[in-house]
Amino acid sequence: MNLPTKITITRIVAIILMVIALFVMSLFSFNTPLLGDTRINLVFLILCAFFLLASFTDYLDGHLARKNNQVTDLGKFLDPVADKLLINSMVIFLVAPKLFATYAVEQAISFNIWCAIILIGRDIVVDALRFIAAQKKIVIAANIFGKAKTVLQMVAITFVLLNGFPFNYFDSSWPAGLHITDFIVYIATAVSLLSGIIYVIQNRQVFKEVKK
Repeated sequence: MNLPTKITITRIVAIILMVIALFVMSLFSFNTPLLGDTRINLVFLILCAFFLLASFTDYLDGHLARKNNQVTDLGKFLDPVADKLLINSMVIFLVAPKLFATYAVEQAISFNIWCAIILIGRDIVVDALRFIAAQKKIVIAANIFGKAKTVLQMVAITFVLLNGFPFNYFDSSWPAGLHITDFIVYIATAVSLLSGIIYVIQNRQVFKEVKK
């Protein structure tokens, strides 16, 4: 097992531990301070730091694999799995922070539930495609559209974790209930849906082979 693959597996393990920690924390009720006028929740700031670190390792393992010519089928398979674990666990958590985290009562911005459904639904379809392809011993690697949607999702989640900072300073000029961060989430969702459609179209022969 090469170094890039070890980094990917480490990221997967760290994400699972983070999910367990979030679940345990949701069982307790306690208050955390907001960081001044930024309205950033301290716990969410810590989550954001972890999220950004995990996101960086996503870039790092891919960079090392290409640089050292260590691209493997296992790495191609595990990398998108790690991305989905990271993204979807945070999306589910941020759909209803007040439900999953009693300490986040001041979190003004949450992840739009319909966007979350689209993102997770898209991943289910793509994962089904990958599973069927794997049965045919075909590895479907991430393409440029998949990588673009991952980056946009990471950007959107980061701003939601930061409670819209720094855009929250401009939200007052928008109609009540609308936030600039929401539109970033919408853009990430649209690109994700488009990338999913492209994946299915580009690999539709996988389904055709199953029908034979």
